[in-house]
Amino acid sequence: MRSLHVKRWLALALIPVLGAMLPNGVLAATPASKSSAPAKAAPSTQFVDGIAAVVNKKVITLQQVDAEAKSAQEQLKRQNIPVPDYDTLRKQVLSRMITEELERQEAQRLGIRVNDAQVQQAVQTIAQRNRISTERLRQEVEKTGVAWNDYLKNLRQEVTLDMLRQRAVDSTITISDAEIDNFLKGQGNQLMPPAQAPGAPAPAPAAPEPAAPQRSGPQVLGLAQILVTVPEGAPAAKVEELRRKAEGLLARVRSGADFAGVAAASSDDPQALNGGQLGVRPVDGWPDLFLKETEGLKPGEVSEVFQSGQGFHILKILTRGEPARRPAARAQAPALMPGQPAQPVQQQGPMMVTQTHARHILIKTSKVMSDAQAETRLNQLRQRLVNGESFEDLAKRYSEDVSAPQGGDLGWLTPGETVPAFEQAMNALEPNQISQPVKSQFGWHLIQVIERRTKDMEKEFKRMQARQILFQRRVEPAFEDWLSQLRGQAYIDNRLDPQSNRQRR
Repeated sequence: MRSLHVKRWLALALIPVLGAMLPNGVLAATPASKSSAPAKAAPSTQFVDGIAAVVNKKVITLQQVDAEAKSAQEQLKRQNIPVPDYDTLRKQVLSRMITEELERQEAQRLGIRVNDAQVQQAVQTIAQRNRISTERLRQEVEKTGVAWNDYLKNLRQEVTLDMLRQRAVDSTITISDAEIDNFLKGQGNQLMPPAQAPGAPAPAPAAPEPAAPQRSGPQVLGLAQILVTVPEGAPAAKVEELRRKAEGLLARVRSGADFAGVAAASSDDPQALNGGQLGVRPVDGWPDLFLKETEGLKPGEVSEVFQSGQGFHILKILTRGEPARRPAARAQAPALMPGQPAQPVQQQGPMMVTQTHARHILIKTSKVMSDAQAETRLNQLRQRLVNGESFEDLAKRYSEDVSAPQGGDLGWLTPGETVPAFEQAMNALEPNQISQPVKSQFGWHLIQVIERRTKDMEKEFKRMQARQILFQRRVEPAFEDWLSQLRGQAYIDNRLDPQSNRQRR
C-alpha cells in the first residue's frame, strides 16, 4: 500500500469540530480558559509539589488538571450528563490528558508540525463541509463562549493527531485482493459512492454534493461505549476481575442508571467525558466486532458485555437509519464524508477517469531534520535535476519512501488516491515537469509527472471503494492497539490514580 494513500482521517476528525460549537453540542477537549478558576470542590488528596502526573519527562500539574476538570464539569452539564464526584472527574480528566501528552510527544518525535496555513485550511474544510461560511463558523463557536483562538488551538491538536495516525498506523494495515473479492461478493457490487467525483482535478475542500435518493434499510449507526481496558499481559485472575467490573456497570445501566453518566464516571475510553459517545457513521465504518455485537439492537438498547483486544465493551445504540440532516456534536463524532450519502449505491456504466503516472522523492521530517532543512535539501536535489541528473537515480539514493528502490515511481494514480497536498501539486504539473518542494503530513516531496491517460475505471473503482471500507473497519482498532503499545513503552506516574500505574506494569 502506497504511503501516500488517503486514509480519510480528516473526514472523520474535522467535521465534528463544528458540531461541538453548536448550541446543542459541546467540545470534547476544549482547552480551558487561562482565566478559569479551579473547580470549587476540594480534592480529597493534596500534593505539596502540585504534580498530578509525570509522562516520560513531562509534568502535568494539579492546576492544569483542575482547570480541565472545571471545563469538563461545564461540558457535562451542557450535555445533561450526570457529573461524577470531583475525585473521579479529576482521574478521568487526567487519564485523557496523559493520552494527549503521549500523542503530542510522539508527534514531536516524528517531526509532525502543523503550521497556521494548515489550520486555516482545516477551518475552511469544516465550514464548507457543513455548508456555512468561515465567518458563520466563528460566530457559532463564539456563541458557546469559547474564544476563537482556543478553538483554533484545539483544531491544531486535531490535525496533528490526524497526521500522527496516518504516519504511525496507516502503513501497518494491509488489505489483500482475496479480502476485497470476498467483500464485493457479499455486497453484491453495491458500494458507497466516492467522497469525490471520479476524475475531479484535486481533493481540495468543496461544497458537499447532493445526496443520492434514499434506499430502505439502515444507512448509519450511532454508538456510545463503556470500556473497561485490560492491561496487556494481564493474568487470568485480573482479566476476570475486570470482566466482573464490566458486568457490574452493565447491571447498573440496565437498572436505570444513565448510560452517559456511567460512562463519564467509569469508562476507560477517551470519549468517557463525552458520555462515551463514539459518533454516527456509515454502517461500514464500524469495526466488524461492533457490528456483530449490535446486530438487531434498536436505538436506546444496550449490548451485552463483549471482549476485544482492548478490553471489555458495552455499546449503546444512539441512532440507526438515515443520516442526520444537521451537523452533530463533536461528542458524536460523525464519520460521514463530505458529499457521501450513507447508503449503498449501484455504480453502473463506464467511469472515465484521468490517471497520472508520477514519481517522487520524499524527505521525512524528524527531530534531526527540520522542515527548513528538508526543504533546502529538496531544493538542492531539484537544482541537480534541472542540471540534467536522473530523477530515478536521485530517488534511489535520497528518497525515504518505500518507492525509492523503484526510483520513486508511484505507478498510475487515480484522483483521490493520494493526500490533498500531494495531489494538488501533482495536478498542476505538465508531463516531465518537476514540482517545487511540497509539504504533506509525510514530509517534503519533489514530484514529477511522467504521463497521463484516460481510462474506464468502473471495476477498479469498486475495488478501491471496497479497500477503503475495509480499511475504515480496521484503522480504529489498529490505532487503539498502537496507542496501547505507546502507553506500555512510556514512563507514566499517575499520582491521582496509582492503581493505574500498577495495572500498566
